[in-house]
Amino acid sequence: MVAIVMAVDEMAYSEQKVATSVASLFSEQNMFGDSFRNYEASVRQAEVSQTYNAMHSKQTVEFVQEQRANWLKFDKGEFTVMEVVEMLDDLVDDSDPDVDLPNSIHDFQTAERIREQWPDEEYDWFHLVGLLHDLGKVMALPRMAGAAKLEQWAVVGDTFPVGCAPAEDAIVFPEAFKQNPDYTHPVYGATNGIYEPGCGISKLMLSWGHDEYMYQMLKANGCTIPEAGLNMIRLHSFYPWHDKRAYAQFEAPEDAETMKWVKEFNKFDLYSKGDAIPDVAALKPYYTSLLKKYNLDGKLRW
Repeated sequence: MVAIVMAVDEMAYSEQKVATSVASLFSEQNMFGDSFRNYEASVRQAEVSQTYNAMHSKQTVEFVQEQRANWLKFDKGEFTVMEVVEMLDDLVDDSDPDVDLPNSIHDFQTAERIREQWPDEEYDWFHLVGLLHDLGKVMALPRMAGAAKLEQWAVVGDTFPVGCAPAEDAIVFPEAFKQNPDYTHPVYGATNGIYEPGCGISKLMLSWGHDEYMYQMLKANGCTIPEAGLNMIRLHSFYPWHDKRAYAQFEAPEDAETMKWVKEFNKFDLYSKGDAIPDVAALKPYYTSLLKKYNLDGKLRW
């Protein structure tokens, strides 16, 4: 934990150096030659808009509670991490305007960009976070859940809190919220809803998806990645908060440090999507060693 705090402090000291190195390492264009996160006129506009419109109209408090009760039992089977990575060969994220490659490729792209910028062994858990961060998307694949698999609108995309009014100015495709039953609810539709100001970002019940599932799955299986790394996984899709700064009224003092790490992770998650396809077979031994180091080797409960 001391190393983590020191690293966060060092971020402020080296902010200009990091910004320069990131600009030189990362493409300013996605794989289609477009700017990143173009939600207005991307090559994949049809599937992206359809996914978000379904998400924003159907993700209610009741729906999220049902999914938590179902998925957090971790009774869908036992698989190794690498088996789940291979499952994601069959998933292209319908919410992503930047890439139409299988999600397994993106996981290795992210991990390798982190490894390049944070090469020291004391931060090798950060490399592993890059590999793991999207594995929860297997909830949309029949090999994991069979007929109970979820539609992608319940698995992928930017997240937002349920149980309070949506910050429509900070969320992509906000129009569909008006079709959500919670939108006019006397409590769930209020600005603060079921939450108290200052309660802490970790107390918010976010729309159901791969982030929360993967965070909880790693905790349940005894993962020893530091909490800073686990929070990157849990909150990396919460763009309305860490990018647009919505829902700041719910922040607790410790959330400032959490956000530093989430934002540090997200520049690798986003900008690596323009990278070349990595040699996955050559990389697997290194990441297999990290899985063993952080108590994630062998069969895990999913």
